[in-house]
Parts: sequence; structure tokens; C-alpha cells
Amino acid sequence: MHHLLTFVTCLAAFAALALGTERPQDELFGQALAPRATWLLRIAGWGALAVALAIIVHAQGWGMGLVSYSGHTSLAAGIVLCGLIVRSRR
Repeated sequence: MHHLLTFVTCLAAFAALALGTERPQDELFGQALAPRATWLLRIAGWGALAVALAIIVHAQGWGMGLVSYSGHTSLAAGIVLCGLIVRSRR
């Protein structure tokens, strides 16, 4: 259960971080978002990554928690990147 929660949190975090950049905003919304919205998406993304780290470290300790966190962040970032690539090619 901790792995699923950590992965979903990482996925949401990387989606927010991706939407906090100009190029995906242009491709998905047709225009850049307001600077405040961009700033809030970036803060939410980094905050969600911190929450995901806290969840997995609390469940597994620092040793295995950091290893699991690295795996979750890598997979989540790859899925978000692939999703953006597929979306831009459509």
C-alpha cells in the first residue's frame, strides 16, 4: 500500500512539475498559464515529492526507503514524459 501511495504521489508531482513549464502549457492549453499558476504548480510538485519521500521513508526506513523512492520517481517521471510525448504527437 505504501508503494502505491508513493507512486501515485510521485506521478502527480511530476505531472504538476511538467505543467509548471512553458512548453507543455502551450501544447496542452494553447497558451502559457499565469505566472502565479505556474509558480503554484511548481511548489505543489516539489511538495508532493517531499510527501512521497516522507511516506516511503516512514514505511521502510532510510536505507530501503531511499532506494524505493528512487525507483518510484524514475518510473513516474518516465510515464509523465512518455505521456507528454504521445500527447504532442497526436
